[in-house]
Amino acid sequence: MSTTQVFAELAYWQQTGIRVGAALAAVLLVAGALVYMHLFKAVSFMQSRLGPMEAGPYGSLQLLAEVGKHIQKEDIFPAKADRFVFGAAPFVVLASTFLLVVVVPAGPDAWFIDHHNSDLGIYLGLAVSSVSVLGILMAGWGSSNKYSLLGGLRATGQLIAYELPLILAVVGVVIQAGTMNMADIVYAQANGEIFGLGIVGNPYILTQGVAFIIFLIAMQAELAQAPFDMPVAESELVTGYMTEYSGMRFLLFFIGEFATAGVFAAVASVLFLGGWYIPGIDPGADVMNLLGPLVMLVKIVGLTFLVFWTRFTMPRFREDQLQRLAWKFLIPIALANIVVTGILKVAF
Repeated sequence: MSTTQVFAELAYWQQTGIRVGAALAAVLLVAGALVYMHLFKAVSFMQSRLGPMEAGPYGSLQLLAEVGKHIQKEDIFPAKADRFVFGAAPFVVLASTFLLVVVVPAGPDAWFIDHHNSDLGIYLGLAVSSVSVLGILMAGWGSSNKYSLLGGLRATGQLIAYELPLILAVVGVVIQAGTMNMADIVYAQANGEIFGLGIVGNPYILTQGVAFIIFLIAMQAELAQAPFDMPVAESELVTGYMTEYSGMRFLLFFIGEFATAGVFAAVASVLFLGGWYIPGIDPGADVMNLLGPLVMLVKIVGLTFLVFWTRFTMPRFREDQLQRLAWKFLIPIALANIVVTGILKVAF
């Protein structure tokens, strides 16, 4: 009896519990791995320093020390804050990340939502990714702090502007694949051909390279990472919408930042890098339920390395430069890519 059949025999509440636990593990473990590998070590080596070295072998327990420190800190509410809005904001941001991860398949049967019966996976993913904007605006407004409010307004304007090129970049992939089902997009890349050759399939980074670059730039802006870190500009706004947060709620924002980077990278790997597919192996084979998550993890680490490399390399944009890049360059280029993709789809 296969693992899928055994899972299908469980009660609905048991299946749901397993999936919720797996989603929590996927988000938290990947976020922790990215913090340690990129923030603590990779960037440290780029800047000719060692990074954390005291907590555990080679600083491997530093992340646990950071979590323990924040949990022990007092959870402070500003005197004039809207307590409900202020307290709920980090949970809204983190909920957006958890909702986004459920649409990402990591194997033919390694999924949280049944992709065999859902043709709107990418549509759902793009919809729930917008929820984080509400959480950030809630944090800025509820803090009753002028720096926080400015940071929240900056973040809202930035995220709305860069969601458009993000979505338009995905439209080119959807047109080429002919489906919004994320698992079927992986199969379309695995079974595709380049100039009549199907040795490596047709990963859409080759035919949708422009969309891939636009997606990465928009992803950088959605994460509010430099050079798009105007909402949390330390030199101007302290830490923007997070200024008044402490203890566990600040930790939730920190986890959400890196977890969202990992989830967006997972979406990009499915749309442009073939997802869990390995050339030479049937993407629907049972073994891919074991190898697929590992393949996805490698791609996630690679894409997030580009995010944090850029973060610690490029200077911050001015607000006018940031908006001009989205409205005058990325959106027109993304629209042109959609037109060209549609013409080629009909022609060939």
